[in-house]
Amino acid sequence: MNILITRWIAENIKENDKGEKEVLQMDLNLSNNKNDEEKKILKDVLEDSIATEESLMREYLITAERIHDDDELKERLENFAEGNAKRTKQLIDELNDIKE
Repeated sequence: MNILITRWIAENIKENDKGEKEVLQMDLNLSNNKNDEEKKILKDVLEDSIATEESLMREYLITAERIHDDDELKERLENFAEGNAKRTKQLIDELNDIKE
């Protein structure tokens, strides 16, 4: 995990009413040029998420290709991979919006 993300999480942990630790919602104001560090954090989160989605998609497709005796499971895994592909596209679009 990126050092900026780790630092942000460490700085934004609080205890809820039940004594459980929670991370405060990330509230980024990207319209202000003073927030270059926050932009960097968001870019890193999006890039990490894209890598995760792509990895999951590959794993689902590889596993689906190896299944020969359960068509239902094979189809579900292919559907999972399709969902990962759609989320990856959305994440890439968000990342491109930030870079502009």
